[in-house]
Amino acid sequence: MTQTMRVKLNSTVRIDVDPASSIARPLLRPMPEVLLGTAVNNAELAVPVTPTPSTMFGPRGGAIHDDGSVWIADTGHHRLLGWNKMPTADNEPADIVIGQSDFFHEGRNGKSEVSAFSLNVPTGVTQCGNGIAVADAWNHRVLIWHETPAKNNQPADVVLGQSAFVSGEGNRGKDAPTAETMFWCYGIFWDGVVLWVSDTGNRRLLVWNGIPTQNGQPADNVIGQADFFTRNENGGGEPDATSMRWPHGIAIWDGRFCVSDAGNNRVMVWRGIPTAVNEPCDFVLGQKDVFGVDHNQSNYFPIAAGLNMPYGITVVGDWLIAADTASSRLVAWNKDDNVSGVAARLLAGQFTFQDKGDNRWQMPVRDSMCWPYGLYAKNGTVMVCDSGNNRVSLWRVSDEIYQTI
Repeated sequence: MTQTMRVKLNSTVRIDVDPASSIARPLLRPMPEVLLGTAVNNAELAVPVTPTPSTMFGPRGGAIHDDGSVWIADTGHHRLLGWNKMPTADNEPADIVIGQSDFFHEGRNGKSEVSAFSLNVPTGVTQCGNGIAVADAWNHRVLIWHETPAKNNQPADVVLGQSAFVSGEGNRGKDAPTAETMFWCYGIFWDGVVLWVSDTGNRRLLVWNGIPTQNGQPADNVIGQADFFTRNENGGGEPDATSMRWPHGIAIWDGRFCVSDAGNNRVMVWRGIPTAVNEPCDFVLGQKDVFGVDHNQSNYFPIAAGLNMPYGITVVGDWLIAADTASSRLVAWNKDDNVSGVAARLLAGQFTFQDKGDNRWQMPVRDSMCWPYGLYAKNGTVMVCDSGNNRVSLWRVSDEIYQTI
């Protein structure tokens, strides 16, 4: 018979927790090395989020570049912040701002017209060749800089999703998408050969072979829809191995291609890089099979094998890490976990796999999380865009993960 125990957290008693399934090995070191965006303040319920070189409002994405620079989508302030080198101190001010006239202003598209450097709910960020690419979600476009920006409001070199830098309509003002258009593009990933974009509002991934060089360049492939001209939720039918509801994060994990399908509470995994139009995935994480969609697999409390609106994913060594956003935690699977429904092995942000609650039902502290959204990892450092806490934390991975890098 499975034993149970009572767990008391903040004066509430929870029963029927299986101790064996609660045990969680650490995904990250006990504390982040650096916090950016806002100071931990246990004395106040609200921390000001007015724009400065050191503050953020709901950051959703970021990237660590090979050249040492760091880029964060300060989503709520509609701007991109850049550090010329990896920050080493809490709330270190950014060196570069893109999307606003200076560090002290905010507003969609800088309260002006759409341009080659304006932003409206920027979300995904990735290194792209020698430069960077940003998913400018509510301008329904992707901006690409062929080299990392070196000055404030440096204009992008290429725009995708729109025919020109001065346009910002979803699907270019049409109801139906095409290979050239986007609608609420939130995620973006460059794998060294292919540029992948989560065209979230069109419930699909768009694929470019190589770094695009022309404005409005059409995608070469689509995943999640049967063609470039439909945008139905779950492909217009029941969820399956091809369909998507709310694709966001993208990663490559030990040769496997992964997409976090937040709306279906799962991560889709292909055992190789998909090359055919609407190629089905091979298995899913977070659900027992490709047909399940309920958060936490219909459980009220989280479980090690379930997910609740996972947005960001990233890879460190042998491990796939997912931001299980609505459970305010990170979970990780090993490369040997290659079937649907397998339980995660590592955890961060909560004490056990059954725990939930923003900041663990308390005021923010240095190691807590509140709706972690975007993830990016490089050389053993994991960037967590802790959007509900209006901050980004930089962590070193635990020894168990570090040994696989």
